[in-house]
Formats: sequence, structure tokens, C-alpha cells
Amino acid sequence: MNDLKAVRLYLLDMDGTIYLDDRLFDGVTDFLAYIRQIGGRYMFLTNNSSKSVDKYVEKLGKLGIAATAEDFLTSTDATVLYLQKQSYRKIYAFGTTSFKEQLAASGLPITDRLEDDIDCLCMGFDTELTFQKLEDACILLGRGVDYIATNPDWVCPTWYGYVPDCGSVSEMLFNATKRRPTFIGKPEPTMALLAMEKAGYTKEQTALIGDRLYTDIACGVNAGVHSIFVLSGEGTMADANASAVKPEFIYPDIQALYNELKEN
Repeated sequence: MNDLKAVRLYLLDMDGTIYLDDRLFDGVTDFLAYIRQIGGRYMFLTNNSSKSVDKYVEKLGKLGIAATAEDFLTSTDATVLYLQKQSYRKIYAFGTTSFKEQLAASGLPITDRLEDDIDCLCMGFDTELTFQKLEDACILLGRGVDYIATNPDWVCPTWYGYVPDCGSVSEMLFNATKRRPTFIGKPEPTMALLAMEKAGYTKEQTALIGDRLYTDIACGVNAGVHSIFVLSGEGTMADANASAVKPEFIYPDIQALYNELKEN
């Protein structure tokens, strides 16, 4: 716990870490208040690219957490930064309406129709998935276009279990085309590094909290920050014991983390 005394920037995953669907986990509001009390800052990092930041601000507001767009970094944000450094003629946006709107608003040449001059397929977590999109993707990948995906998550947690996330859909497309994407979001360190740059904190002052070893915790490890694994979502203690990716700290949930921080 001594290693967390210097932490002032907490980077929090959302799905499975601070809430599940429309249920905020116990202790989250107390934990966020604690961070403010010690003069720190928190930011929400999510691989879920199906919603815009505005939708996340609205969602957290309904859960009782006041937030602004400055409090978020999503895998879509990181993907936009990556795509802006390229020089694509036209990008096929495979994702939700919110995903397409965010890419288009950033000035990228976006389409959601099969066209001859497409040279990149960019895929996000698509809760509006259709067979037409899958067919278009197979045609484009067969042409050899560049293939980018926001995140490698296998599943997204819900109140009834899990649904296939971007990583699962990309695996389905691999079975059909033998093409795999370049993933941009966690576990790549980009989102954590952007958050530290944005907030003005060092690696020693930063901790990343999440419920997935292969994305959240791996991102923290790759970025060189403190990593806190919570067992309130997808990951289990058995996963932690078996994984090559080792978190620095493990807690049952945010409530347990807050309790220990408060006591110390």
C-alpha cells in the first residue's frame, strides 16, 4: 500500500470496474471523493468504442457521478489519433452510429458503404452489427486494405453475462479472411500515456484500475504505471494466478480498495 501513497492520478476502466450496465458498484462515489480530497484527479479509460464521450458523460450523470468530456479517454480517441497520422483516401467505419460520427467529426474521410477507393477498414465494438457489415469487411480484407480495430476485448459485460466485443468479431473475420487487425486501445500503452500527458502526472503518480488482465492491467504494465486488478468484472483470481501479466495489487472491488486507502 505504501506504493500507492504517492498516487494522485487514477485511471479507471468503466465496464466491470465501476459499474455493470446501469448499476454503480458500492464504494465508487466514496473512492472518487477520496481522490479529490487528496488533491488528485481521476480519468475514465474505456476500450468500449460503441458510445461517444457525450453518451458516457450522460450515463455517469444518471449514475450520480458528475463528469465532463475532459474526464474521459476512449479507444476511439486513441484510434482517431492513430488514423490522423496516416494518409488514407477513404476509411470504412465498421461500428455504431456514435463511432462513425466521432471519426467523421475528427476530419477523417469516413464511409459506411462499399466503395472502390477504400484503403482502410476501421472496426470498433459494434452493438449495431449486421451481416452486411461482415460481408463488406470480408470483401475489403480480401482486397488487402489496412485493417485497424479499436480494442481486442473478447467480451463486454452485461447484467445477464457477456456479449461478443470487438476482439470476438475480429476473430470471426480472421476465420473467414485470415486477416487480423492492428489493435489500438488497451493493452497498448497509448491511452494511459495520453492521460498522463493530459493531466500532467508522472508514471510514479499514476495507477490504472481495471477488471481485465489482458487489456487493463497489461496497459498499465506496458505504460509503466501502478496496476490495480479488481475482481468485480470479467477477471478472476484464477486468471491472475495463471496469467503472465501480473497486477501490482488485487482487490475484490473498488469498495475494498477505498477501505484500505482510507485506513492507511
